[in-house]
Amino acid sequence: MTLPQPLLKLDQLRRHRAGRPAVERLSLTLDKGQILGLLGVNGAGKSTTLSMIAGALRPDSGSIQLNGEDFLEHPELARLIGWLPERAPLWPELTVHEHLATHGRLHGLRGAALKQACDAIVQRLELTPLLLRLAGVLSQGQRQRLGLACALLHRPALLVLDEPANALDPVQVASLRNVIREEAAAGTAVILSTHLLAEVTAVCDRVAILHEGSLHHDAAVTDTDHKTLERTFFDIAMNSGAMNEGRNQAA
Repeated sequence: MTLPQPLLKLDQLRRHRAGRPAVERLSLTLDKGQILGLLGVNGAGKSTTLSMIAGALRPDSGSIQLNGEDFLEHPELARLIGWLPERAPLWPELTVHEHLATHGRLHGLRGAALKQACDAIVQRLELTPLLLRLAGVLSQGQRQRLGLACALLHRPALLVLDEPANALDPVQVASLRNVIREEAAAGTAVILSTHLLAEVTAVCDRVAILHEGSLHHDAAVTDTDHKTLERTFFDIAMNSGAMNEGRNQAA
């Protein structure tokens, strides 16, 4: 029996930034309905990785396959992706409603389909009180919710979230986790980048730990894994730090 192909496949991705390796020979796969936590300290290469997956950065080498096709050769496959960067990219002079309508049109939605998609995401993310507000006057938490709404509007096959809980209060974080679980239950693959271990164990079913651009750990997450994963995470960070210190002293 032929196994189903992964929705996303990264093969030996490399990317240098400012003359230094930000991501080094990264290989990963992600199946439909899976929630992958991309865990690492600040500067581990998480945002660079997500930017390449979303099509905003081109890798120096390696390949990205999306739904079995070469994403680098077929950039139009970006229509399958919903992306929320660490800071939601919004136009301050547009209202919340105008943002949703614009993003919908960019993804090919028109007429009744556009209205239906906007109405559904407004209700789902409780944006009705904000519809006529300019994005420039929204709080950071409200901006994140709007960015998430824009990422979800076209029902993507792959949802890419970079530190999505930033600036959210505990109630909003719980709501975000519910949305992520609902998306996965509907078959959407989700990548959640974070430096917080609790976010991974709360919502993800798999974790990949990046450190200094390289993959150091890739395994399933279970309800009892927090202490083990915490030890693994800190061992990777501390051991890599000790190795770097030794290399610097030798130099």
